Amino acid sequence: MKNSAAALITSLLIISAIYSCRHSTENKDKSTSDENESIDTSAVLKPLREKVLTAEEQKALTPDMVIKILADGNKRFMNNDLTARDHSAMVREAVVGQYPKAVILSCLDSRIPVEDVFDKGIGDLFVARVAGNFVNEDILGSMEFGCKISGAKLILVLGHESCGAIKAAIDQVKLGNITAMLTKITPAVNRSTDFKGDKTSKDAEYVEYVAKNNVLTTIENIKRKSPILKAMADKGEIKIIGAYYDLNTGEVIFL
Repeated sequence: MKNSAAALITSLLIISAIYSCRHSTENKDKSTSDENESIDTSAVLKPLREKVLTAEEQKALTPDMVIKILADGNKRFMNNDLTARDHSAMVREAVVGQYPKAVILSCLDSRIPVEDVFDKGIGDLFVARVAGNFVNEDILGSMEFGCKISGAKLILVLGHESCGAIKAAIDQVKLGNITAMLTKITPAVNRSTDFKGDKTSKDAEYVEYVAKNNVLTTIENIKRKSPILKAMADKGEIKIIGAYYDLNTGEVIFL
């Protein structure tokens, strides 16, 4: 009886030792695999961009080149492939001056992070924002500074899907200073009477139609109210164009 018990205990110890050895080997293999995966991942990390645009680089750009740069950046944004940037280094680089590629006039909407949308960083863009992306004297002056003084090659008016300011203008909202602000957008509503469909803020297609007309109206106002910018555009020194941002996809559609 004692011999049988001893044999059983011995067998259990042997089985336990074999299991422990096998388990240890599997863990070691898994650890090695995890380590290799970690090494592989770190090997493909992109180097951080540290430089900002220089005066010479800005001077070499044409308006069409800037349009392509913005379009390519938007593709990277949609593909979740934004450029990795060393912002601390770029802040220090930008101290000596700024030489942006473009002036972007965007709506106030928080869902449109303009620099990210075009995969741009510190020193790349002048960005003006106002609900409804219209122009007034202050914004026009800022655009003139950006292009005539600072050398930007493009003005881009960026409207967007489901714009609250456009909807408010359609609905003729009356509320504080918003009332006066919406009068700047009303001309776009007035030029959209040819829309075939329900002309209310609940009709997404109508809101989009008015938003795009608002972009076109803003471009016309820039050229009409700023002889400086119109002259630069006529000479080919800059381009003044419009675009429309799709909230669902992140795509910028150039108009």
